[in-house]
Amino acid sequence: MVAEAVTFTPIAHIQSCYPDRFGIPRQAGLVASAYADIVFDATEENKLALRGIEEFSHLWVLFVFHRQSYGDFKPLVRPPRLGGNKSVGVYATRSPNRPNPVGMSAVRLVGITAQKRTLQLRVQGGDFLNGTPVIDIKPYVPYADAIADAEAAWTSKQESLLPVRWSQAANSVLADDLEPEKLRRLIEETLAQDPRPGYKRGKDGRDGQRWTMQVSHYSVSWNVVDGVAKIIKLERLEMSPVSP
Repeated sequence: MVAEAVTFTPIAHIQSCYPDRFGIPRQAGLVASAYADIVFDATEENKLALRGIEEFSHLWVLFVFHRQSYGDFKPLVRPPRLGGNKSVGVYATRSPNRPNPVGMSAVRLVGITAQKRTLQLRVQGGDFLNGTPVIDIKPYVPYADAIADAEAAWTSKQESLLPVRWSQAANSVLADDLEPEKLRRLIEETLAQDPRPGYKRGKDGRDGQRWTMQVSHYSVSWNVVDGVAKIIKLERLEMSPVSP
C-alpha cells in the first residue's frame, strides 16, 4: 500500500560557495575547505529550536535537490565511481536523480552567528548548491551514527586525487583576492576530486579539454593533461554566495 503524498516546508536555506551544480563534491566531507551558511529567519521559534545545537561538533542536514534538471524518474543510474558506464539501482547509490529529490549530508558545525533578521550556522565540508532548501537538521551522534563494521560495496575504494597546478596568469588573479590562501585551498580541494563526468576521465589527451566551473566568487577554467589538473584561467565574478 502506497502512502498518501506528503509535503514539507523548508526551515532554512543554504548560502554556499558553489553557485552551480558542476564542480560540487559528490559527497560531503571530501572538500574540507567548502564552507556554507545555513540561514534561518531570526524568529523566536527558530531561536528556541536551535538552542543547544552549538554543543555538537557535527550535524546531519536534510535538504532538497532544488535545481536538479532530470526528467522522469529512472530506477537505474550510472554512478561516476563506476566510470559512468555501469548501471545500478538508484537505491544502491546517492544519485540526486531520485523518486523524491531529498539529500542528506553530515557536516562540521563551525559556529553560529545571530544577526537582526537571520540566524546562521556556519558549516564545513558540505556538498550543497547555493540556495538549497533545508527541511531538517539533526545532531550527528557518534555512538549511533558511526558504524565501524559497515560494508560499502563498490564505494569502499577511495578515489585517487588529481594533482593541481596553477598557470602564472591564474596565480596573478588569485594574489589579488582578500583571502588568497583560503581560496587556493578551496579551489584545489574541489578540483582534486575531479569534477568531470566519469566517462570523460582518462580521456584528457595531449592538450586536454577545457572545463569551467564556479567556486565562490570566481570562474575557474582548467584542463587535465597526463593526470594533472592545470588551472588555466581565474576570473572574478560580480556576486559571492559565501566567503571562504
